[in-house]
Order: sequence, then C-alpha cells, then structure tokens
Amino acid sequence: MEASMDILHHSGIQATHYLQASYPGSQDWFLFISFAADLRNTFFVLFPIWFHLCQAVGIRLIWVAVIGDWLNLVFKWILFGQRPYWWVHETGFYHNSSAPAIQQFPVTCETGPGSPSGHAMGSAGVYYVMVTAILSIILGNKQPLWKHRLLQAVLWAAFWAVQVCVCLSRVFLAAHFPHQVIAGVFSGMLVAESFHHVHSIYNASLRKYVGTTLFLFSFALGFYLLLKMLGVDLLWTLEKAKRWCDNPEWVHLDTTPFAGLLRNLGVLFGLGLALNSPMYMESCKGKEGQRLPFRLGCIGASLVILHLFDSFKPPAKMEMLFYLLSFCKSAAVPLAAVALVPYCVSQLLSKQNKKTV
Repeated sequence: MEASMDILHHSGIQATHYLQASYPGSQDWFLFISFAADLRNTFFVLFPIWFHLCQAVGIRLIWVAVIGDWLNLVFKWILFGQRPYWWVHETGFYHNSSAPAIQQFPVTCETGPGSPSGHAMGSAGVYYVMVTAILSIILGNKQPLWKHRLLQAVLWAAFWAVQVCVCLSRVFLAAHFPHQVIAGVFSGMLVAESFHHVHSIYNASLRKYVGTTLFLFSFALGFYLLLKMLGVDLLWTLEKAKRWCDNPEWVHLDTTPFAGLLRNLGVLFGLGLALNSPMYMESCKGKEGQRLPFRLGCIGASLVILHLFDSFKPPAKMEMLFYLLSFCKSAAVPLAAVALVPYCVSQLLSKQNKKTV
C-alpha cells in the first residue's frame, strides 16, 4: 500500500514540477485562482449577492459550504493525506537520486492534511449550487428547447473550466497532489447534489441552527480527543508545515483544522440568528423586500460592510482568543448581510418615500 501511494505521490510531484517549469509566468494567475476559490469569497461576496437575489439559493450556498468543509475536515483526519511541499523532502522514494525541485508560494504552506482538497471541494460544491440554481430559474420560463440546451452546455462548460483551473492551481502551488483535488471536486458535487433534495434548511428554526452548530463542533472535537487518547495526533501536519515551509511567515494559524471549523460554524450560527431576527422579518419579509431597488441597495451595502469586516484580522499570538474572535467575526457576516444591512436600507428607503409623499 505504501509503495503504491509513493508512486501516486511521485506522479503528483512530477505534475507539479512540470507545471512550474513549463508555465513560470502563470504564477500570478494560479495565485488568483486559489484566492478566488477560497470559501471566504463564498461568505463575503457570493452569499450576499445570491441571498438578496434569491434567498433559497443563498441559504443553500451557506449550508453546502459549511457542511462540505466540515466533511472535508473529517475526511482529512481519517485519510492522513500528505502535501507535496513536505512529502518531497521526507520520502525515501528517491533514495540517493535528487528529488524534483518544487517551488513554494505564500499560499503553499497550509497546515492541515491534504486529502481531499478543501479548495476543490468547496469550489465544486458552491459552483454546482449556482449552476443548478440558474438552470432551475431559467427553465421555469417558457423558452425554446434549443435555448435551454445551449444554456446548459454553456453553464456546465463554465463549471468544469472553473474546476480545472482550481485543480491546476492547487497542483501548481504544491499545496495538493492531483488525486486529492479530483477527490475534492467529486466530493463537493456530491454534497451540493445532496442538499438539492433537503428542503428543511429553508425554514429552519434558530433551535435547529444552534443544535446543528453544537453537533458539528462536538463531533469534531470528540473525534479529535478520541483519536488523541488512542495515540493519534491529528495535528501532526502542523509540525511538518513549520519544518518544511521555505518561509515561516507563510505558515498561518487560520489554515489549521480548528480555525476553519470555527470560522465555518460561526457563519452557520450567524445565519440562524439573522434569519430568526426581528430586523430580518421587518425588512426582507415586508413589502419593501420584494422591490428591486431594496435588493440592489442591500447587495451593494453588504459587499462594502463585509469588505470592512474582512479587513479585521484576529490576533494570532493567543490561539484560543484567535479561535473565539474568528467565530464571532464569521457570525457577524450573515448577521450584517441578512439582518442589519437590510433593516438599515429599508429604514432609509421608507424615509425617502415619506418625504416624496
């Protein structure tokens, strides 16, 4: 089994070496793709846009992103996946021969296990939701069959083009092996398709959101403690990242498994608070919530406010404080986009309407 994995990893190193040697000028493009595929952009950009255009799609985006990333964490803890940037230094596969030279970048040195790829899994799940949502909205309109077929072909071609770019980016940056990104893509699609048939998320109570958040956190923490009692250190990758990363400043605390877990659970918890808040009921559920100027105003204001939120970086020196602030910061994202901003926009529009009367 180990010999087979060594061959698989070696082929991945060859792929990374080939991409870096053949396309050295594409570094900025692959860095951008990796940045764009991060789930932060789902929460800070895609979610507020989709929520105010079609609330059901926005809600499904959050659930798919959060549950998908939680499953990704569990899979990584079970599969113990290596990452190219440290495997190439530690393996005995090359014996006395020199290993291929692998270049590192500021986003290479992620601290969690490598399989499956979180970027590929998150990107596939999120874009699958958006493509199926657009198709279902368009298919609801009466149009010629050839237009529907053409739209389907264009959207799915765009979907796969995005996934190929994300996969190539993660391999080029030496953050993942090819088999890890492929597993991530199909896992993400499976999660998104599963939530296409789950309708209870659209009218879930605050109690359900709190219960789901507590369950996901308790399961992950319990699984971690259980394996730790059995002598399995699930944070084994952190030491490898610190040892083999070319630049210690590229090892970030926000890429650790628990940082990602608390960040995502904060978003889910915040969404539950927002959807069950009086401000949301008064603004988005009222007459004003159906008007286009209100929706466009909410999108624009939300993007500005969330950009300001994203500029706040929790201090990384105190680990527990960092985790707590990350959770709170993430919870504030849907609270602002779903409740606070719509309420303020509705109040401004209502005052303008009274002045014109």
